[in-house]
Amino acid sequence: MDQPAGVLPISEEDALRAQMYGFIAAFLSAAPSDEMLARGAALTGDDTPLGQAVGTFAHLCKRQSAEDVADEYQALFIGIGRGELLPFASYYLTGFLNEKPLARLRNDMQALGVAAQAKGGEPEDHIAAIFETFAGLIDGRLEAQASLGQQREFFDAHIQSWAPYFFRDLEGAKASVLYAALGTVGRVFLEIEETAFSMVPAA
Repeated sequence: MDQPAGVLPISEEDALRAQMYGFIAAFLSAAPSDEMLARGAALTGDDTPLGQAVGTFAHLCKRQSAEDVADEYQALFIGIGRGELLPFASYYLTGFLNEKPLARLRNDMQALGVAAQAKGGEPEDHIAAIFETFAGLIDGRLEAQASLGQQREFFDAHIQSWAPYFFRDLEGAKASVLYAALGTVGRVFLEIEETAFSMVPAA
């Protein structure tokens, strides 16, 4: 994929980080298609905690049909009236939707020069929208690119402040099967990100 004009080249490590955020976002933004499940099934793991989590997720992708996962997604995130989980920063941080965390996210996105990646009429503080936005801030796909210091500030404010709790809830949700494994991938990945960002000076 060609980079937008003015976007600086990034390291292989940062490219992989952006891909991981984008991949997780894709599974959380909508029920996955057969093609998405095939992509998940093609992943390979290793002996690290993240590698083991990815391996478990890939194994489940091979065993699940898109129809089965659509039912799981429906129960988790849509339901009748509401799903088992509400994957929004405002809800996790305040107990209500459309609260100050959403306004802060919008303000920070405006300051960084990009629009949050909300889809389907959902507020921009949906976990998938935030992860897709952050992927774009890493690799410049949104025609804006954040320094490591800016990434740390965004991560601390809009991801680390609540997403680990969401992923733990996803691991333990009654309806979770494939998404329990995705919850482990997300939780372990954010632990790695938190450790890395702890060594980065704030912007």
